[in-house]
Amino acid sequence: MFVQLKKMTKFVSLQKLTGIVSAIALLGATGCTPQAAPSSPAQTSANDSSAAVAQSDSSSNSDNPNFQAVTLVDSLEHPWGLAWLPNGDILITERPGRLRLVQNGTLTPDPIPGVPDLFSANQGGLLDIAVHPQFEQNRLVYFTYSDGTNSANRTRIARATFDDNALSNWEVIFEVSQTKPGGQHFGSRLVWLPDGTLLASIGDGGNPPLEMDGEFIRQQAQNTGSHLGKTIRINDDGSVPADNPFANSSDAEPEVWSYGHRNIQGLAYDALRNQVWASEHGSRGGDEVNQIEGGENYGWPVATHSREYSGGLISAAQSLPGMVDPEVIWTPSIAPSGLAVYTGDRFPDWQGDLFAGGLVTQNIHHIELDESGNVLNEATISIGQRVRDVRQGTDGLLYVLTDESNGQLIRLEPTDS
Repeated sequence: MFVQLKKMTKFVSLQKLTGIVSAIALLGATGCTPQAAPSSPAQTSANDSSAAVAQSDSSSNSDNPNFQAVTLVDSLEHPWGLAWLPNGDILITERPGRLRLVQNGTLTPDPIPGVPDLFSANQGGLLDIAVHPQFEQNRLVYFTYSDGTNSANRTRIARATFDDNALSNWEVIFEVSQTKPGGQHFGSRLVWLPDGTLLASIGDGGNPPLEMDGEFIRQQAQNTGSHLGKTIRINDDGSVPADNPFANSSDAEPEVWSYGHRNIQGLAYDALRNQVWASEHGSRGGDEVNQIEGGENYGWPVATHSREYSGGLISAAQSLPGMVDPEVIWTPSIAPSGLAVYTGDRFPDWQGDLFAGGLVTQNIHHIELDESGNVLNEATISIGQRVRDVRQGTDGLLYVLTDESNGQLIRLEPTDS
């Protein structure tokens, strides 16, 4: 596998040749459920959670002797997102539609009641979660999820009150303006910005042959009059911030913050540099890390390093005037999901760096940044299962969710050395 770093003048090799061959065999297994992806035994294993290698309760990474991966919780069914409550408890979403609670390091036996029925199929279900910055005063928790049927569904954002035992007052505060068929590309990461607004990612609707208005649905990513293929920014009640880049445009959806995205499943605010970072699924190769800014066009699908799952070009252009180029490009795909900017003090050498989950690679991809946010290097941390989310905890440690039928919550901890 090779990774193109925008700020560097050469490619950085991350694996030996045997690893490259294995990664190429996994091109179709991006976590994006391609409709025309090539099939192979390696691809089947990557998508089949029963084939994943179990993480031991406490094991050091052979390439990183200064920390160990400790399994805190297992028996989670395809967990998707996690968030901390002020008292240290952790809320975890399970894609089939359940909300779980971890108290004092132990998973409580019963799901938290109050989650409504939702569309749970393929990539859809109960997805990300975010606790309101003033939770202690208002008790509000925010969710993204898919709603509808297989023939007509969309991403929604809802909020509900959590009283330590159950959810109540479930309220939908945003939904994508168009319904789409199938179970692909819901996006769905949430991140709070310092001004109290909420940023969310929305996928482009899916792969060919899915169409909308007589063209491939992915073209909606270039249409500011659609929520598909965008990040959106809303106030905590779902209203539109007055300073949104398209708030006063008659031909755009006012919630749109940035556009030209395929399917962002990693989103993080960088408090050290006052930046927003996103990791985004490509098609066949061309996964990206981007710095997200309001009003900008990130190219998909008219400028991309991705290729069709059938092997042909999606676009002859990899870069176009007026469109933002990615900071990192992964080819073959790592299937990025979950993203954190490390700001803690438990790993001083990691401060300010990015940590991106890889569904196909079953690794965490550690992206070293300089003080200005320029990409310097990349290394990998082996997890051995599909990495769905990566977050920094309130204790300054990194936490990982694995996307398996027996999914785990794993914590990276310093060793004595």
